[in-house]
Amino acid sequence: MLDPTRYLEGLIAMLVAATIVWVVSVAKRDASIVDGLWGPLFVLGTLAYAWPVPAAPPRGACVLALLTVWAVRLSVHVVARNRGHGEDYRYREIRRRNEPNFALKSLWLVFWLQAMLAWLISLPLLAAQTSAVPMGLLDGLGFALAVFGLAFETVADRQLARFRRDPANRGQVLDRGLWRYTRHPNYFGEACVWWGFGLVGVAAGAWWSLVSSVLITWLLLRVSGVALLERTIGERRPAYAAYVRRTSAFVPWPRRRLPRGDAVVDLEA
Repeated sequence: MLDPTRYLEGLIAMLVAATIVWVVSVAKRDASIVDGLWGPLFVLGTLAYAWPVPAAPPRGACVLALLTVWAVRLSVHVVARNRGHGEDYRYREIRRRNEPNFALKSLWLVFWLQAMLAWLISLPLLAAQTSAVPMGLLDGLGFALAVFGLAFETVADRQLARFRRDPANRGQVLDRGLWRYTRHPNYFGEACVWWGFGLVGVAAGAWWSLVSSVLITWLLLRVSGVALLERTIGERRPAYAAYVRRTSAFVPWPRRRLPRGDAVVDLEA
């Protein structure tokens, strides 16, 4: 069952962390530092769900360990990617639309909103920490899927980072490695991580954990991931259209063969 007290404690922990980082963002005039908070929010919430630790199967400890690896990797990647570039263009646009007093408004428009989304998505983490249901095959399948997703997005991010470091690739699109089979292998890997945790939540007796998996997949596809990126990259890089026509948007799939003469320079995804 859903433990409302534990769940509320997780929300409080996430909101407190988001508020502290918001103070830093106001001083730096950079709301995009919230991106580095995404992973740690889940760790803080899970720690709140796990305290005090009940006498339960090792499911909760396994979830917390894997979640921490996921969160550290993601935060290091995001912070390293954004270092030295100032406020991300997405947040500059949000700032422009919400002046005056964006510094104050960003507390709930950016930081508390992200904390609330993380809280909603953390349902399987709550189930894993509070359930006394013995571990079984479904747990193994869930952990396997989550590990696969973590490895998939890690490889995709490294391939893209290496591609971008080469000056010869400036203005081009990466369509090799995992990017040959999906235009967004990092987002696909992220979805696999959360479907894996969702299965673990179901194994813990909480079928409603899959709500989190559906929510984050919808966000990745329709809100903050695929849709947001492709809405702007098509305008900035017209040749990206051919990459779109031959490459799956999300689920890895063999590339489609384009008609002769419809070639494309390998552009950056």
